[in-house]
Amino acid sequence: MRKRRGFTLIELLVVIAIIALLLSILMPALRRVKEQGKMIRCLGNLRQWNLIASMHTEENDGKFWDSAPGSPGYWWVRYLEEKYKSWKENDIWFCPSGTKPVIDEYGNQAPTLNIFNAWGIFTGGELSKDGVAGSYGINGYCLIPASPQPATYEGGVPIKNGWQTNGARGAANVPWFIEALRFDLWPLPTQGPAANEFEAWSGNNMGRCCINRHQGFLNIAFMDWSVRSVGVKELWTLKWHRQFDTSGPYTLAGGVQTSDWPDWIRPYRDY
Repeated sequence: MRKRRGFTLIELLVVIAIIALLLSILMPALRRVKEQGKMIRCLGNLRQWNLIASMHTEENDGKFWDSAPGSPGYWWVRYLEEKYKSWKENDIWFCPSGTKPVIDEYGNQAPTLNIFNAWGIFTGGELSKDGVAGSYGINGYCLIPASPQPATYEGGVPIKNGWQTNGARGAANVPWFIEALRFDLWPLPTQGPAANEFEAWSGNNMGRCCINRHQGFLNIAFMDWSVRSVGVKELWTLKWHRQFDTSGPYTLAGGVQTSDWPDWIRPYRDY
């Protein structure tokens, strides 16, 4: 009988090379499928927030939540029902791509807040007994400043330019809840994105939401109760408040140039 011949070293290396090639082709596709699943779950969370907001506005003459007296919109979370405040009881606070609060239950704070962190956990005052945390923020221009009203929102926009009620004309382009690195934000058309993609926390309000959690996109709930994914550069074309310049310096209509963007955001589509 002839002795059975085994694999040679060269044959094994060829097989390994073929497997490595197949994995290199399949892994990006698998990552895209996984990311698509996260985006769908995130959009589902925003639909739930739309439902919560719609119930609130129906009971309050179409008005969104109040803010703290004398403030331009801070700590709107205190006006939520307890079951919606708690980050432990209400997991729709978290995008699947941003679930770890930058401050944990024991008060320990991460050295930086990056785009895959959630904000919080904040405690005290009229907040939840568990504290509040999440990876979404509200468009502060939708809030109603409680009396005594300040003259402007954060950043100097007059209070009269805020939305405050749903059903406005063009509501499909008015964000009210968005993936963000803070629970509230007041973007301005002149504010650019953060210089660093992953440590994207910024003192400017547009930097709080211009975050690349979903391969060039992030998810937003709009004032007409729709939800959709928005390109990171598309944020400057949304109608954040009544007088927001949607043809500002970071839009094609405003003459934006490739060199105007930090390196991390340049490859993505302009609007």
